[in-house]
Amino acid sequence: MPTPKKGARLGGSPAHQKLILANLATQLIEHRAITTTEAKAKVLQPYVEKLVTKAKRGDLHARRTVAKRITNKDAVYMLFDEIVPAMDAERKGGYTRLTRVGYRKGDNAPLMRIEFVMERVAKKAVVAEAEATVAAAEKKAEEAAAEEVKAEEPAVEEAAVEAEATEEAAEEK
Repeated sequence: MPTPKKGARLGGSPAHQKLILANLATQLIEHRAITTTEAKAKVLQPYVEKLVTKAKRGDLHARRTVAKRITNKDAVYMLFDEIVPAMDAERKGGYTRLTRVGYRKGDNAPLMRIEFVMERVAKKAVVAEAEATVAAAEKKAEEAAAEEVKAEEPAVEEAAVEAEATEEAAEEK
């Protein structure tokens, strides 16, 4: 098996790293939040994000694909039947959150807390204001276009009457 291309190697071999990630992901799914070293948390985050994305599909193939990486059947059940349905369906990514906690007492290693984000996706007030402004501008533009069409209708009728009069005058000659 080739060595990992990016990120810190968490164990002595790629196989050991896969086992560490699988165990960390299992613990995160079971407890919904764990505290670990910064290096492990940063490597674990995309690993778990991909599992959640697969789990959102919800079909048998996705379940078997996730089960290849997480061997604990209870954790797979919790991910598919408890965590993913509780998440906001509109969320397209960012299923986990990393928070710096401090430093470990023994070796002063930086610690991070990784947890699932279960809150609803809420638009910021600035975005909501901008959308309201755009909607108002579109409505105003539609009204202005409707008024122009009404104003053009009599002008078109007058032009048609003038054209008829010109044709009649040409026929009389």
